[in-house]
Amino acid sequence: MSEQHRPGGPAGRRTRQGEGRPRRVEFTLTEQEFGDLEAAARRAGLARGAYAAQAALAVARGGGGTGEAPLREALAELIRCAGLVRRAGVNLNQAVAKLNATGQRPADLVPYAAESLRRARNLDAAADELRRRLP
Repeated sequence: MSEQHRPGGPAGRRTRQGEGRPRRVEFTLTEQEFGDLEAAARRAGLARGAYAAQAALAVARGGGGTGEAPLREALAELIRCAGLVRRAGVNLNQAVAKLNATGQRPADLVPYAAESLRRARNLDAAADELRRRLP
């Protein structure tokens, strides 16, 4: 049975929606570059070729260049980390509530609280810097 008649298309993949793509572009990558491409495609939920095509077309059409994607990924990760640090602050508030209830303060409570606040401020400052650099 030919690939075009096989259910689900070649190798069990979904068939394309809309018009076909009769033109083909090929390029070679180092192992590191291939790994980077594969990881980015996986994060985007796309096949490597589809991801490469989207990225190339975005740059060709004057959209976000490849230099912008790492900044956006870094910003998203910083925002996620800042949220986790804020959750640690909630845990600190709960520890303080226990302190108030029992009257006994663990020796590392204050330094831990200070370090958590410092890290949250650093993450927020880094996220603000990334936001300023994004178009």
